[in-house]
Amino acid sequence: MSDSSSKFGVDRRDFLMAAGVALVAGALPAAADLPRDVQPNAASEADRFSVPAGSLRKIPIGVFDPVYEHLSIDDMLDKVSALGLEAMEIGTGGYPNNHHCPLDDLIADRAKAKAWLKKFEDRSIRVATLSCHGNPLHPDAKRAQKDIDTFRKTVQLAEMLEVKVIVGFSGCPGGSPTDTQPNWACYRWPSDFARMLDWQWKEKVIPYWKEAAKFARDHGVKRLAFEMHPNFVVYNPRTLMQLREAVGEEIGANCDLSHLFWQGCDAVEVIHFLAKQGALFHAHMKDTSFYPENVAKYGVLNFVFEKNELDLASENFRAVGYGHGASTWKSIVKAYMDVGYDGILSIENEDPVLPGEVGVERAAYVLKNVRAELLGT
Repeated sequence: MSDSSSKFGVDRRDFLMAAGVALVAGALPAAADLPRDVQPNAASEADRFSVPAGSLRKIPIGVFDPVYEHLSIDDMLDKVSALGLEAMEIGTGGYPNNHHCPLDDLIADRAKAKAWLKKFEDRSIRVATLSCHGNPLHPDAKRAQKDIDTFRKTVQLAEMLEVKVIVGFSGCPGGSPTDTQPNWACYRWPSDFARMLDWQWKEKVIPYWKEAAKFARDHGVKRLAFEMHPNFVVYNPRTLMQLREAVGEEIGANCDLSHLFWQGCDAVEVIHFLAKQGALFHAHMKDTSFYPENVAKYGVLNFVFEKNELDLASENFRAVGYGHGASTWKSIVKAYMDVGYDGILSIENEDPVLPGEVGVERAAYVLKNVRAELLGT
């Protein structure tokens, strides 16, 4: 298995020294230059990297499978193995769909489930998490039930395969008993929105997740990792903790920093905070790029998803290292090591400039290099 760094022909140390800024500003329109990576002062840099390399744990690097939706499971695993990745996050339904996981078939036949898992094991790839991002709180009962059923089946499969973490969204209900569409609010004024939020949490959010967490616990799954995502009731660390406090310790984080950068969160601070609460269950590896001239005019609530919209963007998703530089990602990976995080670093690529497998390869290259630098290998 060849190391991907040799393919790119760049010395690891030279890469890290040169990559204090985002890596491919030239790939974007001239009006949308990538922001300069914020460099800590010498003292704080020394503090962040002061732990001896021998005391740090090697965290497996993996990938979330929807990026390979066009490939069969065997072809996908060949690609992942060739990249030198060690783990995978597999979609079982909901928004990620289940391109590589025939959920109904697997839970109906334990032998099929074991044979499915063996495909990964034969390539030394760990199935670290099962993901069923959906909206079980949707006011359309039929849509909600579909996601509820997918969650329960995913729990059953996780029990069969001894997978300890299930990843998903918290969901978002309507704003009243008569709503037909989800209604997301994150601000308690005017008072209509305060009443709406109180009703959502009391009548919908907490009752559902208490029942769902019990179902998971009864099947040996004690880690439900919520992606803190706009348009769902858990969208930042505080709302995550609000749900955890109401429901129980089964509730934790899928720490996808791409949704937190634009909210003004400090990545290292978030990692340490979640770990201190015992709520750091999973980690998506995805970056966010800011366009200061548009942030100045439009603010941060101006996210775009398509390449042809970048001229007007305040921010958009990027592959790891292409929004924040390698020094920032080195501090992020080290923070995960410092807190004893026992999950994987799961690459999720939604980069409109480096789409699909290309973005995965670039992210893997950055993460493998910063991990190796931290471990002294």
